[in-house]
Amino acid sequence: MKSYQFFRTIHLALKSLLLQRLRSGLTMLGIVFGVFSVIAMLAIGEGASRQAQEQVLKLGASNIIVRSVKPPEGASSSNNTRNSRVLRYGLLWKDYNLLKGTLTTVSDVVPIRETSHEARYHSKKTGVRVVGCSTNYKDLNHIEVAQGRFIADQDEARVENVAVLGSKVVESLFPYEEPLGKTILINNQPYQVVGYMKERVGSAGIGGSLAAQDYNNDVYIPLRTFRSRFTDLIIRATSGSFSAEEVQLSQITLKVADRKDVLVTADVVKESLKKHHPTDDDYAVVVPLELLKQADQLRTIFNMVLGSIAAISLIVGGIGIMNIMLATVTERTREIGIRRALGARRKDIIHQFLTETIVLSGTGGIIGVILGLLTPLAFRFIKFIAVNSLDLAGDGGSDFGNLFIQMEPRIAWWSLPTAFGISVAIGIIFGVYPAQSAAKLDPIEALRHE
Repeated sequence: MKSYQFFRTIHLALKSLLLQRLRSGLTMLGIVFGVFSVIAMLAIGEGASRQAQEQVLKLGASNIIVRSVKPPEGASSSNNTRNSRVLRYGLLWKDYNLLKGTLTTVSDVVPIRETSHEARYHSKKTGVRVVGCSTNYKDLNHIEVAQGRFIADQDEARVENVAVLGSKVVESLFPYEEPLGKTILINNQPYQVVGYMKERVGSAGIGGSLAAQDYNNDVYIPLRTFRSRFTDLIIRATSGSFSAEEVQLSQITLKVADRKDVLVTADVVKESLKKHHPTDDDYAVVVPLELLKQADQLRTIFNMVLGSIAAISLIVGGIGIMNIMLATVTERTREIGIRRALGARRKDIIHQFLTETIVLSGTGGIIGVILGLLTPLAFRFIKFIAVNSLDLAGDGGSDFGNLFIQMEPRIAWWSLPTAFGISVAIGIIFGVYPAQSAAKLDPIEALRHE
């Protein structure tokens, strides 16, 4: 009997709502867009957070990265001698030997040297970042070989003039040719191409001390070859001015054997570097594991903020439902009087009006969830329009444009039942007052209502 009354109540609620289709539909829109905005904004926030986390993970959660940093203008590096016209700063080979020889928790220590130069092949030329490294560099930075091979140990031992190209360098120098086996010129020195890399999304500047890097514009050569072909001294001479800098190592990457030892090892690294660097103005220690934890905390805060903003639209939708139901009570006063006269109790009237608000909010919630599931598809369409109309993918594209292109919303599956549950709860909360107002009507006065 109770199940019959339940379905009867739902049937009457649907019948009452369908008598005013347009009004019911417009009332439902507030809930629809509220649920959709909650799911969509959380999806965009989750996508942005996941993108940041992936960039940090590419640095290696068990790695510690120590970078040379040019001191601020006017500051004197701890490596620089007084009155010297050459600014000496950054990591030293003494630092590398110290870290390699004393840290028992580290399984690998990889020195890296970088400089900017022009690469040539016949009449074609392009600016590149020349990276002197060892074979370990590939695995530590999660870059993949497309064709050929990466730097090998024998290249390092024999000081070979071999090079591995990034994907952008291949596009610039070899747009219609296979680069393997060809010879390019860097600093007037010939290098045989032994491989080239797959395209990799560049890293954004992370942690404030690690500059953004475009791995696709790199040329990798053996570190010993780099040291024999390039000097540590960088001279810049322009009309009326002269500057010289000396940097021995651009970066030292340490791989910790056990992730649980990363933070402790990082503290030891910082203390060890103070031996040759009384001040820490010419180097920076970046711990991706710390950045990963910060990114996870930011994701939680980001989701809370975006979810709260989107939830406001749900509350507005609930206020719209309450407003419409109060108007409905006024319009249906005589109907309420007739039902009370025929034996309907106050709780029956409350059930009737609450069911109508729940049907409104529940139906709006279902439609909102369906629209929310289409967020990634809608975002791809918007991105397609933006890329083609605003040329965000062009060479002159801004950092925002590049981030926008790389962004991909990810549905937070927990947000679907949560948003739907909130929509139904709002329907109940904002439907209680109109339902009680209807139940409190005096049957005699209701029957006299015109």
